[in-house]
Amino acid sequence: MTTATSLLLARHGQTVWHAENRYAGISDVALTDTGRAQAEALGRWAGAHPVDAVWTSTLSRAVITAEPACRALRIAPHREPALRECDFGVLEGRTLAEFEAEDPGAAEAFRADPVAHPFPGAEDPSAAAERGAAALRRIAAAHPGERVLVVAHNTLLRLVLCTLLSIPPGEYRRVFPRLRNAAISELLMKSDGSASLLSLNVPCEPDPA
Repeated sequence: MTTATSLLLARHGQTVWHAENRYAGISDVALTDTGRAQAEALGRWAGAHPVDAVWTSTLSRAVITAEPACRALRIAPHREPALRECDFGVLEGRTLAEFEAEDPGAAEAFRADPVAHPFPGAEDPSAAAERGAAALRRIAAAHPGERVLVVAHNTLLRLVLCTLLSIPPGEYRRVFPRLRNAAISELLMKSDGSASLLSLNVPCEPDPA
């Protein structure tokens, strides 16, 4: 009999680099006031839904986003280094438009296949996808039959979703254009290693009319 674990995947709250679409990979970037409000909304959601455990990336923007949920649930988070965001190399703190102005050919190649043509100095996206997928498999194995909130990062989670759902990782920008800050995407992980996506980008609270 296979046992399924529900992984409730959430991207951290909005950061100070969000408005300008600057790449925040391994950089420790602060949340904005909006990002902190998104974290509080995620906490209210977790308090109103069955959640058995919380896991986060070790980067502060993910840890801080998870704090209200942990308070609501009265549990301590588990921190997993393998859930950290990809290292974007020369694009850390910069925009794709800035990079394109310097090297239009490399920017075009990245847009065509961001896994085959990552930014100079960046982490190998295939390796990032594998470390993230392995982390989610470990988390699911540690919580059979439970519901686990996982707070991590936009690019890493999109790469991992492609890997676990048998989608070519190079398609992650097209298939999953973005994960919204502090929204929930539910991934069902079975003990046989298979995965199913049950929902994507579900807001914790309705947008104000």
